[in-house]
Amino acid sequence: MTAAIIGFIVLITISLMGVPLAVASLITGVIGFSYLRGFESAIVMAGQQIAELTVNTNLVVIPIFILMGELARRSGITDELYALAEASTKRFRGGLAMSTVFASGAFSTVCGSSIATAATMTKVAMPSMRRYGYKDSLSAGTVAAGGTLGILIPPSVPMVIYCIFAQEDIGRMWMAGVGPGLVMIALFVLTIVLMVKIKPELDGGGVIAEANTSAPKVSLGMAKGFLVLFGVVLGGIYIGFFTPTEAASVGAFGAYVFALLRGKMRTAKEYREMFSTAAGISASIFAIASCALVFSQFINLSGLPYQLLDLIGQWELTGAQLVIAICLLCLVLGTVFDALGILLLIIPIFIPSLQALGIDLIWFGVLVIILIELGLITPPLGVNVFTVKAAQPDIQLKDIFAGSLPFVVAMLVTAVIVFYLPTVALFIPDLMK
Repeated sequence: MTAAIIGFIVLITISLMGVPLAVASLITGVIGFSYLRGFESAIVMAGQQIAELTVNTNLVVIPIFILMGELARRSGITDELYALAEASTKRFRGGLAMSTVFASGAFSTVCGSSIATAATMTKVAMPSMRRYGYKDSLSAGTVAAGGTLGILIPPSVPMVIYCIFAQEDIGRMWMAGVGPGLVMIALFVLTIVLMVKIKPELDGGGVIAEANTSAPKVSLGMAKGFLVLFGVVLGGIYIGFFTPTEAASVGAFGAYVFALLRGKMRTAKEYREMFSTAAGISASIFAIASCALVFSQFINLSGLPYQLLDLIGQWELTGAQLVIAICLLCLVLGTVFDALGILLLIIPIFIPSLQALGIDLIWFGVLVIILIELGLITPPLGVNVFTVKAAQPDIQLKDIFAGSLPFVVAMLVTAVIVFYLPTVALFIPDLMK
């Protein structure tokens, strides 16, 4: 256990010094394994783990869904989603902020990345909200918070990584994110309603709502591209017609067809930019995951997971108490690590204990994902906040963090609901064929 604890301290320390998480995990894992079994064994182990993950067919779904999200963005599907959401909500106070939440949730179903969702919605939603006098704190905070839906509503890249390590079904895991995702969207909308009620100046004094007192003309045809992709991808997974990988392939092809029909993807430059973006994101994910496997092998060899299991037995912790303790740990780790980093640190350690106590790992995974999302909009890391800042440089960081804070409360409430009502997450997976 001592070696593992020292390893964690070293990993966190060098990560805080600016060393990329993948590199930090690989260095710490190799050195730790060398200490326990020798340098030659450590090198062989590292090579095997990286090679095995690289050829893992279950992970094919990640680059394909990332490609699908990039194609969907380029085809203009995001603009359609926002147009439909805006037409549905603009007569209400804070309506443009609400439409950003709805569009973010919808875009998440064809994206799988919080960063991509936040970056895309910044470009789509921020100009409209600024044009109608929305304060930057509300508009930027809404975009940053809405982006967190990217890893809760399927398809979700972190959920795929979780399932690989926890050996759970990816399709069931994705479907388990739907219910909590809808709950979070509803709470985000309620948060916006309360914010503009308490501070009317946040949405420009309701100018756009007053100018649209009649019911807006809404047509589902405004988002036909999204509806087709959503129905094919998630519907196919739900009824068991597609595996997640097959659904990703069909979805990516469908997004490509939409892009072609709309005059996109006609030049070599567009293909080069699309593939380079998708490949860069995929490579980063695979690097983190494979190097974290090396670190996890060191942790397993140290015996820490099983010593923790013995301690839990001695302390007579219940399953609920252990889950609460892990959730608190996730909140702390969220201040220094991104979503993948947290998952890859805690899963190898606690999975044996959770299994021994009979915890449903699908439900637990959803709960952890929700809490990990908090780190995306809270200081000091706040990846989504910095993403919005990068896409809209003239916004002050303090305004984005301030605008995101009320949504943190909504996310915590979502976590509490899922904790006490597991059916919210498990209802759809239990209905799957």
